[in-house]
Amino acid sequence: MAVPTVASRSIVPPGAPGIEPRWTSSDKSAVGTAVSPASRVWFTTSHGILNEIYAPRLDMACVRDFGFLVTAAGYFSEEKRDADHSVQAIEDGVPAFRLVNTARDGRYRITKTVFADPDREVVLQDLHFEALVGSLSDYQLHALVAPHLVNGGADNTAWYGDFKGRPMLFAQGSGRSLAVASTVPWIARSAGYVGMSDGWQTLSRGQGLNQEYRLATSGNVALSGTLDMEAGKGRALVAIGFGTQPEEAAFRAVLSLDQGGVPALKRYRKGWREWQATLLPLDEPHDPETLNRYRVSTGVLATHRDDTSGAIIASLSVPWGFNKSDDDLGGYHLVWTRDLVETAGGLLAAGAEADARSVLDYLLAIQEADGHWVQNAWLDGRPYWNGIQMDETAFPILLYDMLLRAGVIEASSNGRYLQMIEAAAAYIVRNGPATQQDRWEEDGGYSPFTLAVEISGLLAAADALEAAGRMAQALYLREVADGWNESIEDWTYASDTELSRRLGIAGYYVRIASDSDGCPSLGRDFIPIRNRDDGGEVMEADLLLSPDALALVRFGLRAADDPRIVDTVTAIDSELRRDLPTGAYWYRYNGDGYGERDDGRPFAGSGIGRLWPLLTGERAHYELAAGRPDEARRLLAALEASASDGGLLPEQVWDSADLPARELFLGRPSGSAMPLVWAHAEHIKLLRSIRDGVVFDMPPQTVARYIAGTPPSPPLSWRPTAKRTRMASGRVLRIELPEPALVHWSKDGWVTTADAATHDTGFGTHMCDLRSEGVTNGSIDFTLFWTELEEWEGTNYRVEII
Repeated sequence: MAVPTVASRSIVPPGAPGIEPRWTSSDKSAVGTAVSPASRVWFTTSHGILNEIYAPRLDMACVRDFGFLVTAAGYFSEEKRDADHSVQAIEDGVPAFRLVNTARDGRYRITKTVFADPDREVVLQDLHFEALVGSLSDYQLHALVAPHLVNGGADNTAWYGDFKGRPMLFAQGSGRSLAVASTVPWIARSAGYVGMSDGWQTLSRGQGLNQEYRLATSGNVALSGTLDMEAGKGRALVAIGFGTQPEEAAFRAVLSLDQGGVPALKRYRKGWREWQATLLPLDEPHDPETLNRYRVSTGVLATHRDDTSGAIIASLSVPWGFNKSDDDLGGYHLVWTRDLVETAGGLLAAGAEADARSVLDYLLAIQEADGHWVQNAWLDGRPYWNGIQMDETAFPILLYDMLLRAGVIEASSNGRYLQMIEAAAAYIVRNGPATQQDRWEEDGGYSPFTLAVEISGLLAAADALEAAGRMAQALYLREVADGWNESIEDWTYASDTELSRRLGIAGYYVRIASDSDGCPSLGRDFIPIRNRDDGGEVMEADLLLSPDALALVRFGLRAADDPRIVDTVTAIDSELRRDLPTGAYWYRYNGDGYGERDDGRPFAGSGIGRLWPLLTGERAHYELAAGRPDEARRLLAALEASASDGGLLPEQVWDSADLPARELFLGRPSGSAMPLVWAHAEHIKLLRSIRDGVVFDMPPQTVARYIAGTPPSPPLSWRPTAKRTRMASGRVLRIELPEPALVHWSKDGWVTTADAATHDTGFGTHMCDLRSEGVTNGSIDFTLFWTELEEWEGTNYRVEII
């Protein structure tokens, strides 16, 4: 079906190309998809209507929204704005939803059951329109669809026409098409430019749909159609189908309508029931609401998963989307390796073992050639942003280890994943421990969270290499991990600061300490505070706090009752905790700018950071590790209380007085992403941890090595990127270099010298060990001869022996 040309009976809709396109609210009330690789369509709802619909991939948003308008003599109403909304899953654990929109003036009610056809790329709405004042014949119901095909609304074409004699609405853009069809006739249809000549404009002016507006090309377009609800006695089944060609989209919509909504919904429910039946039950007593929220969380994880690849996106939303244009192509419908592994942990905690393993296989396929994973990516691995976050390279190693320990993969599978593990470990060794970006993607340096994940990952990689008979490489990785672990306090622990003195504590772990010329600069440097109106705002590194420090406990590097950790908790709670009527929540860090402005205007590059329910879940895990399960349960209740009425967990909750005009209420979801899949994974893991009485995803290697035991003193590593200047007497000085070299060194101030050749570690570094026994002048001096370049470094280095 070719896009039609303007016929003689048609006129070009005025106002091309329409207003600048925008996405829609990220405050989702429901998300859903079919448990079927044949469906390949994902839907979201908000404010009582369908909004973003994704097809045929999770990272391809194709519709901004799809709602209904109601008119009568001298009357115009939009269900999205003029009705009270309720949403309810038709069954626990089945993400098909009944949306009920009741006009605030009491004149009508629209009830919709929304779900995806499990056999094709179609979303169905089973409609029931009720006249609460007057009769059905007094009203007209109009569909309003805003195509944003393939993540963009600026260059779409919309028209109405027929497929095999069936009237439909069509749109096309970026090589994709959609078609809208109904079981009841269309009384009128129209295509126009958003904000200028679309159906909302003409209907709101009392003009009805202008059927002469048959075709709107190359712009921000909208489709409208008046449904003959009298013909269906107030009921209709409406389908929106997707395809490469308009005919394909139309054909799919027709198949869905002809096969009927009831049998499609029956198959949809069956698929979800069967998947939910494979999951672990909650063994300890829980109230029905918690059990339902568990099913909601597992459903959210599965809904954000691509069956064919195993990828899982961060959220089916664009944070503050109503204020975002086509410039924000990705929103949160991208893959972040950190979120992905955290989510795989949630799947494993729920017993979805095959789904968790498919994440590992996906990561194996998209690993970069040098061993790392990109900051975030489209489903096919194409980078979106290119920042380097070292925790994202360590997390996949931890996922492998967790799956191995759970028996999901056999030890015999080691060979399949060993190259991935070795390459990731090599990247960490070469480029760590400082990170270009922390887990909040904002600042570089030494982050307690990143360090905890890196060190845990290296120990897990060492186990994998040892199992493969690679003893020397396993030993090397453990020594690197041990060296970094013993330096955590040097890098990130602040003491005798203004804050510690005020709180009466010895010190605390900071959020991040910058890495200046390879040396940590805690206490003498400043950290940029991102996303603030003042782009140059900074804070002293030793005054910057974050709950990130609790990762040292979560990943088993420090005991929960370690005095340094206990003092850090005191500092975190002093500066970052807020107790709301629903419970306790925390900010990411002091001075955070990622959130709405003080007057509730949406974040647009700057704002004020709000409270994160995810951090409440992480704190609950700390409390469990500290032996306080009752407190962990209280925090679980707070985490669940932050959810929407439909059970979806937000990225952030509003922390100020209510602003009804902006739909911001104290303790309720803000305008950032909802649902945040990572938060739902944390919820599932917390339920599992409380059930088991231990932190579900705490690595055993770190606990055994750093809490239950004490490892041998590792060599002190000197690198061009981390030039150590002092060393304890009796330690071994390890020179680690990116290229082969001869180390020319002396123990007595160059009176006598020796040469030591480096050897390849197998991880892209070259090292040699210098022993400090026999040092006579209190230092080791050395310089380097680069053997491949055949040239001297030209600089002498000194490490003082203390």
